[in-house]
Amino acid sequence: MEQQNRKPDVLLIIPAYNEAENLPRVVRDITSQRFPMDYIIVSDGSTDDTIALCEREGYHYIALPVNLGLSGCFQTGMKYAYRNGYQYAVQFDGDGQHQAVDIEPLYRKMKEDNYDIVLGSRFLERKKGGSLREIGSRMITGAIRMTTGKHITDPTCGLRMYNRRMMEHFANRKNYGPEPDTIAYLAKNGAKIGEAPVTIRERISGESYLKPVSAMKYMARMLVSILVIQQFRGNKI
Repeated sequence: MEQQNRKPDVLLIIPAYNEAENLPRVVRDITSQRFPMDYIIVSDGSTDDTIALCEREGYHYIALPVNLGLSGCFQTGMKYAYRNGYQYAVQFDGDGQHQAVDIEPLYRKMKEDNYDIVLGSRFLERKKGGSLREIGSRMITGAIRMTTGKHITDPTCGLRMYNRRMMEHFANRKNYGPEPDTIAYLAKNGAKIGEAPVTIRERISGESYLKPVSAMKYMARMLVSILVIQQFRGNKI
C-alpha cells in the first residue's frame, strides 16, 4: 500500500494559453495511463475559460496573472517540479498533439543510460519529408551537428524529458527557453542527450502559432542562435 501511494518520479509540465477546449482530452489521456505520472497545467495568462475549467474539474494548475510566453511559463513549471522533488520533468503540450503513452518509453530511455535529456523523435524510424517544417528541422539538425558534433534527429519536437540536473538549470537560470537552441547549448556543454520514438498527433482544436510565415521566422531565429549566439554564451553547465 505504501508503494502505491508513493509520489510518481515524473511530472508533466503543460504550458497552456487559452487551451480550454483541448485540456479535458489531454488530462483524460494522462490520467488513463497505467504508468505513474503527475501533471501540472501552467496557465500563461489565459483569457478564455482555462482557469474556470481547472477549478471546476479539479485539475492541478498554476495560474500566471500575465502572459510570460513559453519560456517563462515552462520555467514556472520547472521550478514547481524541482522544488517538489520530482526526479524527471516532461515538456508536454496542452493542445493534444502529444500522447501520454509516449512518456514511459522516454522514461525507459532516460534510465537506460542516465541521460540528462531524452527528446521525443518522429524521425528515428522514418525519414523527414519535403514539407517546410521538415526541411527546417533538417537544417536545425545540421546546425546542431556542425556546432556540437551531436546528431539529433528531431530537434523541434516539443516532447522532452529532463532529469533533476537539467531541471535545476531551467528552474534557476536565465535564458533557458525550451527550444532547440537551448538543447544545442546544453549538448555543446556536456549534457547527455538521447532520443526515443514518439508519435505526434494533429492539434485537437484551435490554431498553432506556427503558421507558414511564423514557422520560417522561427527556423531562421533558431539557426542564427545555434550557429552564432550559442557560440558566445557563457555559464557552462
